[in-house]
Amino acid sequence: MLLSGKVVLVTGGGRGIGAAISRVLARHGATVAVNYSASKEKAEAVVAQIVAEGGKAQAFSADVRDPDAVTAMIDAVVKTFGRLDGVVNNAIAGRQSGTLSEASWADYANSFDFGCRAVVNTITAARPVFNRQGGGRIVNIVTELWNLAPAGWSVYMAGKGAMVGLSRSLACELGPENITVNMVAPGWMADEKVNTESEGSRNFAKTLPLRRHGSAEEIGNGCVFFLSDLASYVTGAYLPVTGGRITQAGM
Repeated sequence: MLLSGKVVLVTGGGRGIGAAISRVLARHGATVAVNYSASKEKAEAVVAQIVAEGGKAQAFSADVRDPDAVTAMIDAVVKTFGRLDGVVNNAIAGRQSGTLSEASWADYANSFDFGCRAVVNTITAARPVFNRQGGGRIVNIVTELWNLAPAGWSVYMAGKGAMVGLSRSLACELGPENITVNMVAPGWMADEKVNTESEGSRNFAKTLPLRRHGSAEEIGNGCVFFLSDLASYVTGAYLPVTGGRITQAGM
């Protein structure tokens, strides 16, 4: 129970990797504020599952690209639970892949909105709460593609690259306030969208040093570490949870 007594907001916490993160944090004792924008039913299902397992959670609606909506959401979280100890910036939506000729500027702008604007919004809104409490934790979900940078993913990288740079600079800026900013970089993780039994999935797994897909919940494990007291002296860190893929690339 590494997070007992802590309240953590997970943006985009109702689906995909965000849902897995929410469940893992709750199993380690955190009270989880599950953010959603368009996935209300999925967010409420995650909350119901956490509660059924004996945990504490509640769903909160906000488009994280809207600073006023984010401020209102964080105010609601604090009003509901009495505090806020950490934020996991995970939310993402819209087109991510595509070549330069296929993608539109709107695709790039949307990716940047989630990778930079949304992160700035949550940190700006949470910072006064953290300051009142004596500190806080930010975990940003980035990507292994920051290291690998394959063709056809420049849209995705426009947002995630911004998130990496933002994380590193804010770790230095917010450190004196006892606010840590760290990154978890998923590989191709297995969630409800991935069929691990498909030929493509099996062939991919064979290329990894660990010879298997990672579970989305293993991203949650990385978040638990950064949010817990075990990481009290860690900030600006980049943790690849990739089954060794980045190591094999020489990074």
